[in-house]
Amino acid sequence: MVQFAEAFPDEQIVAALRRQLTWTHLRELIAIDDPLKRQFYTEMCRIERWSTRALKAKVNGLLFERTALAKRPEVVITRELEGLREGDRLTPDLIFRDPYLLDFLGLPSDHSEHELEAAILRDLETFLLELGTGFSFIARQKRMQIGPDDYYLDLLFFHRPLRSLVAIELKLGRFDARDKGQMELYLRWLDRYERQPGENPPLGLILCTDRNEELVELLELDGGTLRVASYLTELAPKELLEQKLLDSIRLARAGGASPQALD
Repeated sequence: MVQFAEAFPDEQIVAALRRQLTWTHLRELIAIDDPLKRQFYTEMCRIERWSTRALKAKVNGLLFERTALAKRPEVVITRELEGLREGDRLTPDLIFRDPYLLDFLGLPSDHSEHELEAAILRDLETFLLELGTGFSFIARQKRMQIGPDDYYLDLLFFHRPLRSLVAIELKLGRFDARDKGQMELYLRWLDRYERQPGENPPLGLILCTDRNEELVELLELDGGTLRVASYLTELAPKELLEQKLLDSIRLARAGGASPQALD
């Protein structure tokens, strides 16, 4: 109880949380030492209505460290979390993460893009859990006719809280600058022909085995409507993964170049 009082000193916040989270949830949350990380898990648990088991899985899966938000300056993180607490405002920085953990697909190391897409569709429910709450699947190989040519988007989703279409392209190997141009074309087509009244502009996510950090930084793709993230089909030991993520967060907040992509 002393730990609880120290972790949640504001009586009004406690009163609101008591209506939405159980004591078991709160016991898990007070065990998190970092205040910003604790606030992140508290608000996301409340918004997305995680069970205690889901909360433990998110913490063990280093969800906070994998969000785009974690790499922002502390003042930005604080502002985003306050907006989440006061107005339930989700932003892309809270939704998108890097890397995505796709070890559940059971893919061989030499898998193809087609095998990756097929495996995701076979285990779509688990993939949606890894993407996060709020995603709804719309289409695979979405056909886009532009002049005499046909283009095909790998996966198309809709995110209800963000009120945006989310286009996902799957790439093997390192992210390439040409991938950016391709996704920008897809987003413009979706904005013109698929976006409904009341929706926000479409968002794009390029998933690749190597995020190519320096290129992402040069192209300024750490924010905005187009994101680049890596995916892991085989997980390194948690301690190694956590250390690499913490190094990446520290360097990003310091304004330096990010370390090499996670193996």
